[in-house]
Amino acid sequence: MVLVGIAVAGVFVLYLDRVITPQFEGRRWTLPAQVYAQPLELYAGSPLSADDLERELKRLRYEKVERLTRPGVYRRSGPTGGRIDIASRRVELWDEVREPQGIRVAADAGGIKGVWDARGKPIAIIRLDPLLIGSIFPIHGEDRIVVTPQQVPPLLPAALKVVEDRKFDTHSGVDPMAILRAAWVNLRAGRIEQGGSTLTQQLVRSYFLDQRQTFSRKLREAVMAVILEARFDKTDLLNAYINEIYLGQDGRRAVHGFGLAARFYFGKPLEELDLAEVALLVAVVRGPSYYDPRRHPERTRARRDLVLRLLVEHGVAEKAAATAAIKQPLGVVGRAAGSATAAGGYFPAYLDFVRRTLKRDYREEDLTEEGLKIFTALDPRAQAQAEAALSEQLDRLDKARAQARKRAGKTKTGALEAKLEGAVVVTAPQSGEVIALVGGRQAGFDGFNRALDAHRPIGSLVKPAVYLAALETGRYHPASMVMDEPLSLRLPTGKTWAPENFDHEYAGPVPLVRGLAESLNLATVHVGLDVGLPAVVRTLKQLGAQGKVEEVPAILLGAVSLAPIEVAQMYGSLASGGFRMPLRAVRAVVSAEGKPLKSFELEVTQVADADAVYQLDRMLMQVVDRGTGRGVKARLPGVALAGKTGTSSDFRDSWFGGFSGSHLAVVWVGYDDNSSTGLTGASGALPVWAQLMSGLDVTSFQPALPDSLQELMIDFPTGLGVTPDCVADAVYVPVPRGTEVPMKSGCGKPLQDFTDRARDWLRGIIR
Repeated sequence: MVLVGIAVAGVFVLYLDRVITPQFEGRRWTLPAQVYAQPLELYAGSPLSADDLERELKRLRYEKVERLTRPGVYRRSGPTGGRIDIASRRVELWDEVREPQGIRVAADAGGIKGVWDARGKPIAIIRLDPLLIGSIFPIHGEDRIVVTPQQVPPLLPAALKVVEDRKFDTHSGVDPMAILRAAWVNLRAGRIEQGGSTLTQQLVRSYFLDQRQTFSRKLREAVMAVILEARFDKTDLLNAYINEIYLGQDGRRAVHGFGLAARFYFGKPLEELDLAEVALLVAVVRGPSYYDPRRHPERTRARRDLVLRLLVEHGVAEKAAATAAIKQPLGVVGRAAGSATAAGGYFPAYLDFVRRTLKRDYREEDLTEEGLKIFTALDPRAQAQAEAALSEQLDRLDKARAQARKRAGKTKTGALEAKLEGAVVVTAPQSGEVIALVGGRQAGFDGFNRALDAHRPIGSLVKPAVYLAALETGRYHPASMVMDEPLSLRLPTGKTWAPENFDHEYAGPVPLVRGLAESLNLATVHVGLDVGLPAVVRTLKQLGAQGKVEEVPAILLGAVSLAPIEVAQMYGSLASGGFRMPLRAVRAVVSAEGKPLKSFELEVTQVADADAVYQLDRMLMQVVDRGTGRGVKARLPGVALAGKTGTSSDFRDSWFGGFSGSHLAVVWVGYDDNSSTGLTGASGALPVWAQLMSGLDVTSFQPALPDSLQELMIDFPTGLGVTPDCVADAVYVPVPRGTEVPMKSGCGKPLQDFTDRARDWLRGIIR
């Protein structure tokens, strides 16, 4: 029987050897695609102030120091702090690989004045390492960043041996004495304080086995550890352990390996960790949930300090350094599934958009297993600004509504107990790149993505499409007179449709520009019915609306449901002069080996007449200057902007979409259950939009007047021609050359007056 047992054991060992050796030899970790924001560009003339630059360096987890001794640090000096010296990290982009180097930047409150290398040679432009914003991990949620032995600080393997496996260099996979010692310590303490498993056993457990605590699994674990020790060298096993071990949980994402753990807890590469940070990660190994530094900081700190004392005891760390490290706080960054200041920055709504974009060209397993690097257009500054603007304004609106109900003596019921929700999309209209995207007020929550999936009635945001369809007929221009008067239509259903203006009043004859600027419903309906519903629907589709749009009169007032991303696509076509550029998040994809795989080139399609779009854009500028969007001006004085408010029926949805010369943003505010908010586009979404844009480096929207158009001055209320000194409420509008309008009583002919003044001026010069 003994011989039979030995034979069975031998067969069992041979079987395990045949199974695990080839698997470990050719091991290939599942490597989720890593997703990066756009790199921070430094150049003379950049609007980044010295304070802005320091904030961005901190976002990238650069450490402020007195001396630049290693990559990933910076120093600020000079009388006003305008000199910033940076020791950059290694940069790996789709079109450039650059080793660490010294950079000197001179900046003030107005922006960057100059950039030089370590030798004092001017640099035209230089890009820093981009912010890691997340990864595309598989359904089972295992995420990691694989590191080479050269990327591992020597302190880490030494600390692991001291704390987890002091006989690692000499044992053959199992340490019986360690098992007995751990059992005794844990028995005396009444809880698990020590583990008896070797590092190799822990590696086997994580890589090959499940977590069931059974005798058979323990036996298999021990045998497999011995086999690995016999087949592979210690250095290889230790590196595998460093890349494999489980170190934390972030929602659905399981954090494996010290490479990702360094990013998850400290927001920086593993090689940049100091003594206290390495000690904390080693402390977490014993129990990532029990020693979660964010949930149990005191418990984790005690464990970290124990690790530091052990390192001193075994000669791995100097006592003075360990004493200083014990005095340090834990130093973990904000929750990874949080805001732009979190661990590396984690933006689930934007990552969702990236994933959907890439699925057109890549299989799911390519994105979750091949270690691709995805470089995106996300601007961390714009993202942080969008998140803050939405959160702060929704908090303000919730508080104001609660106070109003309290004053009215009403109790909260039903939807009134819910909090307002919102979504934001920010793009660069010149390129169609989405630079920020917020799917809800809890920006770090990986849930319903309202920016992409909340299809809600857009209200008056539809009106620019109605007016564009009219302008493209050639029968309308901004000074054309339209009627703002009641009407009723008999629908095929037998019902009567009788729309009204927001204030239930009627303005009578008004110029087209006033109809749009003041969002007059009846003026818009008269125009839309005149050009025809098919033309309006066709215009909506060409601008970027997707899905089914019914040809019913109510679409003229916004009875069409679109997601914020679709609205951004529509308004992007207007901001770019009638050229549609499909909104995109991805700039380039690079293989795990650094080979560029695909660049996402700009696609441009003309979808509307350029002259008509120019006239419409100038009308949208009047929305901001004197119409329903004029509340923006207080936040952005002196900046030329264009935009439109939108409010759906019963105040269920509040919208604002608009653009400057450099940025386009769409904001939606509402309740998820579609109940009334009591907010118009101007009182709900517009304050979010204004706060967002005021925090960006926006430029004025200043399109060039086409040769086929001329400027005409009219009286805004009546549309009659005027001269500059004739009325107070005069406005210049672009119209086709040769267009004339009736003059306001007591005013001269604008074009003739201008010509006469020019002739008199020239005569004065000649004399």
